[in-house]
Amino acid sequence: MIRELSAGETHLAYVAMLELRPHIGSLADFVRVVNEVQRMQGYRLIASFDEGEDAAAVAGFRVLDYLAWGHALYCDDLSTRIIYRGRGHAGLLLDWMIEEARRLGCGEFHLDSGVGPDRTDAHRVYFNKGMRISAHHFSRPV
Repeated sequence: MIRELSAGETHLAYVAMLELRPHIGSLADFVRVVNEVQRMQGYRLIASFDEGEDAAAVAGFRVLDYLAWGHALYCDDLSTRIIYRGRGHAGLLLDWMIEEARRLGCGEFHLDSGVGPDRTDAHRVYFNKGMRISAHHFSRPV
């Protein structure tokens, strides 16, 4: 089951998000940042549930207007808990976001993904959803 999480349900995404973003801090820190900062910037959370109260997988995204891409949905975060991987949760979340992008009149769907052998399964899912590698992402600390 996929559904969007309200601000009062942000805590349900914590365990899954922690596996992707181990630096996010405590549950209270995560909920505060998502609800008081990111949601104000248009960030939305969706979750896939399996067994138990916490989400099996989560995705955080925004709909923005870019000079490069036009009106687009950008997936900031996509994470499936290790114990639920291989059950189709990430694919269902991607399908939901792509349909939401279509519903909102977006011309494109984007996400960045890390590189390395631990990302091979994630990249396979993206390719199976018709995505392609379209850019290199550069960054540096300031």
